Order: sequence, then structure tokens, then C-alpha cells
Amino acid sequence: MKVSVIGLGKLGAPMAAVFAAKGHAVIGLDVHAPFLAALRAGRAPVEEPKLQEMIDAGRSRLAVTSSHDELIAKSDVTFIVVPTPSDSSGAFTNDYVLAALENVGGAIGRKPEYHVVAVTSTVMPGSMDGPIRTMLEHASGRIVGTNIGLCYNPEFIALGSVVDNMLEPDFLLIGESDSRAGAVVASVYETVCPNHPPARRMNFVNAELAKISVNTFVTTKISYANMLADLCDRLPGADVDVVTEAVGSDSRIGRKYLRGAVGYGGPCFPRDNIAFAALALRLGAHADIARATDAINRYQIDRLSAAVTTRVSPGARVAVFGMSYKPDTGVIEEGQGVMLAQRLHKLGYAVTVHDPVASNAAARVLGSDVSLARSVQEALRSADIAIIVTPWPEYADIGRTSLPRPIPVIDCWRMLCNEPGTTVNVVWLGYGERTMRSTATAVPSDTGS
Repeated sequence: MKVSVIGLGKLGAPMAAVFAAKGHAVIGLDVHAPFLAALRAGRAPVEEPKLQEMIDAGRSRLAVTSSHDELIAKSDVTFIVVPTPSDSSGAFTNDYVLAALENVGGAIGRKPEYHVVAVTSTVMPGSMDGPIRTMLEHASGRIVGTNIGLCYNPEFIALGSVVDNMLEPDFLLIGESDSRAGAVVASVYETVCPNHPPARRMNFVNAELAKISVNTFVTTKISYANMLADLCDRLPGADVDVVTEAVGSDSRIGRKYLRGAVGYGGPCFPRDNIAFAALALRLGAHADIARATDAINRYQIDRLSAAVTTRVSPGARVAVFGMSYKPDTGVIEEGQGVMLAQRLHKLGYAVTVHDPVASNAAARVLGSDVSLARSVQEALRSADIAIIVTPWPEYADIGRTSLPRPIPVIDCWRMLCNEPGTTVNVVWLGYGERTMRSTATAVPSDTGS
């Protein structure tokens, strides 16, 4: 199929590359000229695992343009993947989507053939059948559901695993103006996803609500597991991993995202939860669970800082490992490590930070308040205590580091174990104050969205 993608950033570029690699003829557009130049040269415009591999595989079928007329003329379906930032209430705004639709609609109006527009950006319930439909019809001079199709097709992805998530989603969510438009969008994925996920096709408002509901349900599981971990910290003999493994064995609950560790972060989970609560407030409904989930998540920085401050006094140097909100990405938005470093500095501690990818991004936010370590060893050598916030694989050997003097290392993910002859005293959160297990547990991949 001939596919176009508007917005070639962290989600749009992988989408365009995956579609091209799987055989579709793809043309992309972005207002950011360097993104177009990178893709035109066959280079990934953003950092994302496997993205370059997909670009290489589909390069002969992947083109870019700065012309909306060319984009529409060379495609049958257009995916819009632009930002929908939050407003002061926490609701998503549609400004960038509407701006894109104005240009797309105008180009469609100058094209005789039927065309489908699929909005991938996350929007608030009521947007698709409201301002989005209105803008597309006004700009194109056509009627949605007759001579133009409109769909809502949000992705469920996590930065750092975008390509894998696109190739093997649990399901496809398609809000459709009519069955013809939905069938076009569904057909794009037929050759893309080898796991043949079920397509959940529905009207716009149900799809809009389903999108934010999935993420808020996942955040509820994360906060519940962190609440259990907090209890286990205070109960001698308690072990959060044993508890969550038992709880997750119930088929009504499941084990995914049920791991007590640190709070969730990133560009999706925190704001989707807030948006859900904002929607409920606007409708006069109750979303107490969403608000409680957010409150527990915000408390996690108090919990992490207390794990440090109860062990060393102000003035001590703390090494904070992990600035990105999850492994395999350099994104620090709502990153627990960044927020912890800020909190500890405010409390009077000297702070050194390290991240395999996101150190420079964190340094731009933290400035002169912290020291930036170029290696794990450098961060540990001058530290009085350390804490692992993001479970990067590079931190799995911290327990074997030889240091001038013994220091405690707080391991939020229970990656490490105490080993004979080392100068690192591993402390597990969610495990109480007692001897570590002889082997550390493996860290699952579901550490954020």
C-alpha cells in the first residue's frame, strides 16, 4: 500500500521505517528539516534501537518531502504523528494535529481519489468526532465517511523498544468513521505484524477512551506494586518479589508491570494518568483511582530520598545511577533519577550522576547542582553511598567494584547481590533489612512506557 507519515520524530520515524521495511511504499513529512535530511540520506533522525536497521531494510521504499500535495498524491492513507502537549488542566491539546489536518485536508481536496487520514497522536475523548472531524471536512471540502475516511489509530509503545512494539503489538486499536476507512488502516498492518494481533475496531469516543484507559490501568499496577514494596521495606522478612509473583499468578491480575521498584516516568504514563483524571473532572465523574495512582507515584521520590537520608547525613556524596526514565532510551522526561538528584541536592547532599546514554541530557537540566561522572567507577570512587534508579544492564556489575572504602549501594531493582570480598554493601528496597538472597533476580523489560 502507499502510505504517508506526518511527523518523523521518536514515534513517526520508526513507524515510517517499519512500514517501508515490511513492503509498503512510504513517504514522510516533518517541519524539522534535519529529520528530512537524515532520512533522505538513509540515516535515523532520532536514537532508537533497531531504527537504523529498519531504515536500511526499507530504504528503496522510503521517501521524504516538504510538500503536502506531493505527500497526499503519493499515498492512499496518511498517519499523523505529531505532539499533543498537555494544557494547564492536564488535558491534551490538539493544536499540532489541527494544523497538520488543515494542510492535509487542503491537499486531499485537490486530489480526486478517496483518501484515509489516521490520527496516531493521543487525543482526548471527543476530539476525533469534534474539532478533528470538523477541521478535516472544512479543509478538504469533503464529508467524512463518504468520500474521505478518518480513523484514530494510537500506538502502545515504549521508547527504547518502539520498533519491537510496532512489529508485535498485543492488539491494534482503530477508531473509525466507517468500516471502509477502518479496513484500510487494518490492511496496512497485515504484512507488518508477524504475530497477527487482533484489531479492535470501534467508534471514535470508545477508541479515545480505550487508549488512555490502557495506560492508566498499567500505571495503577505499577503504583500498586510500589505500594507493596513500601510495606515490605517496613516488614521484617517481607520480600516484594515473592509477594508480587504470587499475586501476579492470579490470571485476573497477571505479572506484567507488577514489580515494586521506582515510580513510572517518561512522556506517556504520567500525563495519561493526569489526563484521565482531568477528563473525569470535566464530565463530573470520579477518577479517584487515577488520582491515587499519581499520588503514590509522586511519593516514590520521598521513599527513594529517605533510603539515602536515613543512611548518610547531609554533606555526604551520593552517586545516582540512571537518569533516563527507563533503559534503552536517552529520554529523561519525568525520570526518577533526575528528580531524585534534584531532591538530594536541595536536602544538602553532594550529588554525582551517571547514565550510559542520558548523562548529557540530565546535565542540561541539573546544571551545576550535580557532578557528571564519565564512568561507573568514577561515580563510585568519591561516593559515600550510591543508588541504582534505572536498571541499565551496565549496572549489573556494580557489586563487584573494588573501592577504597566500603559503601552501601541501594539497589531499587534488586539486580545485585552481596559477594564475598567486595567493598560494596548491597541494600535491596522492598526486601527489608536482612541478608540478601544468594542470587539477584532478573529485571523484566516492562520498566516504563
